[in-house]
Amino acid sequence: MPNPGDKIIVALDTPSLQIAEKIIKDLEGLVSFYKVGFELFTAHGWNAVDLVKKSGGRVFVDLKLHDIPNTVSQAMAVLCEHEIDMVTVHAHGGFEMMRKAAETADARAKTGKHRPKIVGVTVLTSHSEEDLKKELGISRSLDEQVISLARLAEKAGLDGVVSSPHETAMIRKDLPANFLIVTPGVRPENSEKSDQKRVFTPLQAINAGADYMVIGRPITGAPNPRKQTEAILKTLL
Repeated sequence: MPNPGDKIIVALDTPSLQIAEKIIKDLEGLVSFYKVGFELFTAHGWNAVDLVKKSGGRVFVDLKLHDIPNTVSQAMAVLCEHEIDMVTVHAHGGFEMMRKAAETADARAKTGKHRPKIVGVTVLTSHSEEDLKKELGISRSLDEQVISLARLAEKAGLDGVVSSPHETAMIRKDLPANFLIVTPGVRPENSEKSDQKRVFTPLQAINAGADYMVIGRPITGAPNPRKQTEAILKTLL
């Protein structure tokens, strides 16, 4: 039987390497995939990535690359040197930017480097449909924007997308079966939504078709992160 813990990516959203290390040790044997995002990477760079790798865990570097295609291509080449497992680019960067990122990773793989899975961020879970229309000037509905970006990412050669659980079933139905779906905005029952606006419980996210769900504060901010993780895993059995 698959280990439900393999579906969870724990977000190490802290500027402290010591706190990140404690979280990893607390969750040993329960989960093995960790997200290193802006906060930890800005504070400690590749030391944060190495911390996860030394623990035997997989590492998801969530830097949401978004720049001109050549710049993103060069950044992807550097990322491939560090044998990470997954990395994000912003799908709003467009087809050519995403294509160059995938092309560079493929080229590095041919030289023997580890190719990370590349996933495109569609619409941030902190955004609502009203935000898209009033603040960003996007005329499409939120669902239409997400599915359009997911199709574009797949066409560009990306391995999957990041989107809220609310769009997961739609993407799963529309895109190939092997197209990865990573879902942030996952909150256990009775937990705070914080700045997330489009959330599901872990079980709802998996039932909708998510391959991975990113969970941060509900685990790392809990009085007992290990006990909280065990409780989440029980809901997935």
